[in-house]
Amino acid sequence: MKNDVTDAMINGFKAFHRTYFDDHPDLFDSLVDNGQSPKVMLVGCSDARVTPTALYGSEPGDIFVVRNIANLVPPAEQDGHLHGTSAAVEFAVSRLEVEHIIINGHSHCGGIKALLHGSDGKYVGPWVEIAKDARSDVLREYADASPEEQARALEKASILISLENLLTFDSVRRRVVRGELQLHGWYFDMEEGTLLSYRAEKHQFEPLA
Repeated sequence: MKNDVTDAMINGFKAFHRTYFDDHPDLFDSLVDNGQSPKVMLVGCSDARVTPTALYGSEPGDIFVVRNIANLVPPAEQDGHLHGTSAAVEFAVSRLEVEHIIINGHSHCGGIKALLHGSDGKYVGPWVEIAKDARSDVLREYADASPEEQARALEKASILISLENLLTFDSVRRRVVRGELQLHGWYFDMEEGTLLSYRAEKHQFEPLA
């Protein structure tokens, strides 16, 4: 088996090491001594095409990143089941006291396609069902649209479902009401290379950058 891919990753680590340990060691000295104190939590997709640090040029420690299939946030769990995303939300809000949570969706999302067309995976199917209500709405409203148009609509609608689900967490809701936390819905269009933000007052996504 060729090691080209892992060799490239190791070389990438060497470049990372040169930047942050040889040339600018102060960053990790501070992160080690003081711990992390990000202002932003970002819930993004596991899709390798949309790595948050690459999209936003952020430094280590800047963003508390949670990645899963289709960047979904489940409702606050009441039945004792474990959700990595739920635990991350609680940790970021209650312990790290982040000031912003961004739900970062994107076009051509495989998880959303699995939701739209059905998935019989033991884990994937139940997970993407978090946005099943959004799927029903999209299929009704876009019944005559192409599969591509339906997927784009569902990708955006799922972001809104996750924003709604965030407010089922007591810690999130309290801090939002107090004005200590802001929730954002962003959508990266990888065909156009544009970033859209949901404007609640207009009920639509608009260019952010």
